[in-house]
Amino acid sequence: MATDPRWVNIVEDNIKEILIDHAFCEQKAASNAISMIVQYPHYPDLVAAMVEICKEELEHFEMVHKKILERGFNLGFERKDPYVKDLNDYLKKNHDNSSRESYFVNQMLFAAMIEARSCERFKILSEQLSDPDLKVFYRMLMESEARHFMTFLKFAKKYSSKIDVDNRWLTFLEFEASLMTKYGKEQTMHG
Repeated sequence: MATDPRWVNIVEDNIKEILIDHAFCEQKAASNAISMIVQYPHYPDLVAAMVEICKEELEHFEMVHKKILERGFNLGFERKDPYVKDLNDYLKKNHDNSSRESYFVNQMLFAAMIEARSCERFKILSEQLSDPDLKVFYRMLMESEARHFMTFLKFAKKYSSKIDVDNRWLTFLEFEASLMTKYGKEQTMHG
């Protein structure tokens, strides 16, 4: 389900909040990539891809941080992300995590979903924000998020032999779409 178009109006009313939230999203994405390197060193291609994603996410964090400082804002402190919690809770409750393979697939799909929604939000921002600098900025980031989303899906499929990844992804997409009735109402990247 697409984001409610009125979300951009909420964001434009408080650019400071979206930028700060976005910075922490990039930081968490880099941490997640590092975590995957630690957990899956036996997949050399995944390790190489996560190194690249981590570098990109840290670079994005730095870029967002510069945008924050350019506008006279401070980074502030990290906030909870209820959207991310809802995704994680769904995967834990609806898909067995007792096997290593299922846990791995869930991690890949979790990361893919966050990247996919971020990509969609960045697209909206790149097309509808009134700030020309941020429009260009979010267009560039949108393309990167799309690559990351596809990378996580690719690894979920590549290293799964017993799980129907496509089916799990489709049911996860349906759940995530249902979340959009309660999100898209705050000046946060996923809220």
